[in-house]
Amino acid sequence: MTISERVMGDVTVVDVAGRITVQEGVDAFRETLRRLVRDGHVRLVLNFREVPYIDSTALGQLIRGYTSVTRKGGSLKLLEVQPKVHHLLVVTKLLSVFDLFDSEGEALKSFGAAR
Repeated sequence: MTISERVMGDVTVVDVAGRITVQEGVDAFRETLRRLVRDGHVRLVLNFREVPYIDSTALGQLIRGYTSVTRKGGSLKLLEVQPKVHHLLVVTKLLSVFDLFDSEGEALKSFGAAR
């Protein structure tokens, strides 16, 4: 799994590629989210275009990240969620918690004007 970050105005886009599971990448995913929140990046878009699968451990980290960002007055949105990940969000009834977008432009626009 690889993770890279891009800053677009006051929004940080986190590009993730590969499976996020307890065996593959969940620690790096957790640490990236923690560091971003700690450093004040609380307007986040997680680009899951190249994430074919996440397990329950990764889902827990996603929820933790969402909670941390929300408590700091920010927002965490998901971009280009793949079918298996989307299905997991449906089954766990978390689809209503996360804002999902099919285009980066729409995800960025959803944050409104830059602060």
